[in-house]
Amino acid sequence: MIATRDGFGKELVELGKSNPNIVVVSADLEDATRAQLFQQAYPDRFFSVGISEQDMVGTAAGLSLLGFIPFINSFAVFLTNRAYDMLRMDVCYNNTNVKIICSHGGITVGPDGASAQCLEDFALMRVLPNIKVVCPVDEIEARKATRAFAQQKGPMYMRTSRAPFPILTKEADPFVIGKARVMREGKDVTIIGCGIMVSEALAAAGMLAKENIQARVVNMHTIKPLDEKMIIESAQQTGAIVTAEEHQIHGGLGGGVAEVVVRHCPVPMEIVGVNDTFGESGGPEELMALYHLKDKDIVAAVKKVIKLKK
Repeated sequence: MIATRDGFGKELVELGKSNPNIVVVSADLEDATRAQLFQQAYPDRFFSVGISEQDMVGTAAGLSLLGFIPFINSFAVFLTNRAYDMLRMDVCYNNTNVKIICSHGGITVGPDGASAQCLEDFALMRVLPNIKVVCPVDEIEARKATRAFAQQKGPMYMRTSRAPFPILTKEADPFVIGKARVMREGKDVTIIGCGIMVSEALAAAGMLAKENIQARVVNMHTIKPLDEKMIIESAQQTGAIVTAEEHQIHGGLGGGVAEVVVRHCPVPMEIVGVNDTFGESGGPEELMALYHLKDKDIVAAVKKVIKLKK
């Protein structure tokens, strides 16, 4: 159980050894996002603008035009909400090479409560042209995503976690932005998840297997661009889809998958996520249960789509 923010922080330090163009711009939360590890290793390539997310984005865009590869970081709720105009114009409109790393996404932020629990970042970021949006399933995948961000040009967004996530992948497993990965095969229904919800989906698949329902589980770590081929094949082969995300049910992974399904292969579909409400203070597991983001909630959604299938 390791937080995905730790994977980002450690990998960025490793990348800094071989790539002197990597720099970090921060807005006073580098300790929480783990960008502090880069600050300690390369203080001359770390720039703090204080509590000013808008300035952080503009500064990073300028650095990218000089040939640097700037990584900016903050809590998801602060960076995507407070600096949205700058993300839209300075980064996405100009297609600058800025890497946006936002920790403390989702309800598993826990005790910090609604003001710090970002449940709308996928929707906000995926609607912007030119940007790629990633939500890694574990610490290993967060490392690989950080590596990919440094290697590819253009705006990129990654949500990382404060809470520890189970390790579900291996270093040898393939990771390609825009290419989903099947974590478990099944013929009766497909569960498509991202982040912590892949773990819940696998647990749900185990519960369903006891009732003779074979669920395919897909790790859709890239919210944009979605792996449309995987979605279409899953719809055709299993005939029903359930998505699971630690995000509002509107505009996120489920919405993106639904857009693909309705255009190419309409099948019964359900979205498991936060149902049009803000979060509250509590323990991560407690909140996951309260907001119906657990394995049993995925099981209920699966049974619903299978009935519709028949």
